[in-house]
Amino acid sequence: MPVADSLKPGVRRRELLGWASYDFANSGYSTVVLTAVFNAYFVGVVAGGVSWATFAWTLTVAVSSLLVALVSPPLGAWADRRGARKKLLALCTVGCVVATAALATAGPNTILLAALLVIASNVCYCIGESLIASFLPDLARPESIGRVSGWGWGVGYFGGMLTLGLSLAWLLSASSRGTTAAQAVPQTMLITAVVFALASLPTFFLLRERSAHGGGPVAQMPEVGAWQQLRRSIGSLNAFPDLRRLLLCMTCYQAGIAVVIALAAVYAEQQMGFSQTDTMMLVFTVNIAAAVGAFGFGSLQDRIGHRLALAITLVGWVAMTLMAGLGESRAQFWAAAGLAGLCIGASQSCGRAMVGLLAPAPRLAEFYGLWSLAVRLAAVIGPITYGAVTWMSGGNHRLAILGTGLFFVAALAVLRTVDVERGAKLRSV
Repeated sequence: MPVADSLKPGVRRRELLGWASYDFANSGYSTVVLTAVFNAYFVGVVAGGVSWATFAWTLTVAVSSLLVALVSPPLGAWADRRGARKKLLALCTVGCVVATAALATAGPNTILLAALLVIASNVCYCIGESLIASFLPDLARPESIGRVSGWGWGVGYFGGMLTLGLSLAWLLSASSRGTTAAQAVPQTMLITAVVFALASLPTFFLLRERSAHGGGPVAQMPEVGAWQQLRRSIGSLNAFPDLRRLLLCMTCYQAGIAVVIALAAVYAEQQMGFSQTDTMMLVFTVNIAAAVGAFGFGSLQDRIGHRLALAITLVGWVAMTLMAGLGESRAQFWAAAGLAGLCIGASQSCGRAMVGLLAPAPRLAEFYGLWSLAVRLAAVIGPITYGAVTWMSGGNHRLAILGTGLFFVAALAVLRTVDVERGAKLRSV
């Protein structure tokens, strides 16, 4: 855990533990539902492996991401005005847990039900993710924000591994219960929901709600409709040009990351011939590498600079797509997966910390809502592009993964225009 001098005055280490507990709790959802288990189950079983099955999954994820992009900034602004971030976080947590548990009812020929439940659970998950991120600048000193963010994100991957490990044990023991691994997949949704619910409890007991504006101008801003608030939030980025460029950069690289998260299991099974168990072991390995990346880069970015640290991870992503797209052997694919893990932990943590440095303190939930908007727009663009390429190319996953590398190249180009020091000065004006 980061030492006390990494935290702002008045912040106790147990509060940091409560904040990081949410990263631990919600990572199981993204790992099991979106990355390792249910996505492949949706394509192969729920949709019956038809030619448009992968596209149906990417479309489902895209719809949920688009909804998140539209509602996150208005909800964040609402939470800022009322000092209600924890209340809204609790509602999102309950929503995600209930919808995830309901996925246990999904099976063959339930594609509409499964899609609706994935949309509901992912919307709640994503809004919760942006809300918990908005507490980071409340807890960490500016010079240590990368370290604290990396620690929380690294802890999160262990939560993902716990949930995935429990799910893997359940699937491997399926034969002893007289059933198949595929038939046991729905029960892993119940495991995921229970872990999420229990592991998130410390957050609501230990994390404090702080009001950054103390009844100032942000609290006194007039209420407007959701669509007007969205336009107001986006328009306010004109006063923070470096944050605006950073969010554009994040939209580019998160489009590529979204492909890895949403389609790694599908690629492994469809292109590399991995079994469900092989794929879960692969994702388990990726999570270990991601935890190393988050922990390691957290402190490094505070020392060498946030922009340089992020640029290093983006170069790593380009290398990963080349290895995965051109590699012929399983060993090469495993190496690419390990590199992806290091990069995903580092780049996700680094991006969250940079937003905290550039976002104005009285509007943290709102501006982290804009962060969520950028990430979720990317989650629409990336998987839909990948799915469309595989569809139009007759199932050529190699071409699709190579094309994904272009997102990271574009992100590097945009990152060159971001000045973190200048942006940090503007946030306090």
